[in-house]
Amino acid sequence: MKLARFLAKGRVHQGVYREGLLLDEAGEAHRPDEVTWLLPFTPGKVLGVALNYADHAEELGLARPEEPALFWKPNTSLLPHKGVVLYPKGARFVHYEVELAVVVGRPMKRVKAKDALDYVLGYTIANDLVARDYVKNTFRPPIRAKGRDTFLPLGPFLVVEEVEDPQNLWLRAYVNGELRQEGHTSRMLYSVAELLEFISEFMTLEPYDVLLTGTPKGISQVRPGDVMRLEIEGLGALENPIEEEP
Repeated sequence: MKLARFLAKGRVHQGVYREGLLLDEAGEAHRPDEVTWLLPFTPGKVLGVALNYADHAEELGLARPEEPALFWKPNTSLLPHKGVVLYPKGARFVHYEVELAVVVGRPMKRVKAKDALDYVLGYTIANDLVARDYVKNTFRPPIRAKGRDTFLPLGPFLVVEEVEDPQNLWLRAYVNGELRQEGHTSRMLYSVAELLEFISEFMTLEPYDVLLTGTPKGISQVRPGDVMRLEIEGLGALENPIEEEP
C-alpha cells in the first residue's frame, strides 16, 4: 500500500495511491498533478549512514568504514515531493544522493538483526543532498554540509506491506531526464537489518524515526534550474527542482 498526504480542495488528506490516482479518506479521486504534495508522514529522528556502498566509498577515494558511520539530518531539511530545493549561496559542489529510507514502526531497543525487519513500518525514497564544499570529516559529514534547509526531500509515498526484501531493490537517479546514478541495495556494506541492530543497541528507535541507508556510486553535481528524479523499485519516483537560495 502506498500512503500519501496531500492538500486538495483546501483540505489536508491522508490517502492512498492507486492506479495513478490519489484517493482521499472519502474515496474521492484526485489527479497527482492537481494536488500539493506533503510529507507522507511526520518523521521523528532522522539518521543517515555514510559510505554504506563500497563503490561510493571508492569513487570518493575513501576506505570502507569499520562500523556504520552515522550522522543526523535535522527536521528543517525535510522537503516533500515536488518541493523546491534551495541551492545555498556560495556553494560550488552540491550533490544528490538517492537512498532507501527505512521508517520504524514500533519502539526498538537492542533488537537483533534477525528480528529487526519486524519493527519496520515501511519504506520511502530519500534524496540526501550534500554541499560537499563543507565536508571536512567524510566519515561523518558535518551538519553544515548535510543539514541545510530543504536538503532532505522524502517521499512521495510511505510504502507498507509491499517490500518483501529491502536488499533486493534497484535505485536510480536522473537529472533533467538523464540517468546519472544506478545501484542495487544488495550491495550495501551493512544491510537494513544490521543497521537497525547496530543503532538500537545504544539508542531507542521510535515510531516514524527514519534511517537513510546510504547511496551507491554515481553522485554528480547539480545546479539551480536542474530537476532531480529519484526512483526506487516499487516505491515510486521522488522529483524536486532546484532554485537559487533567495
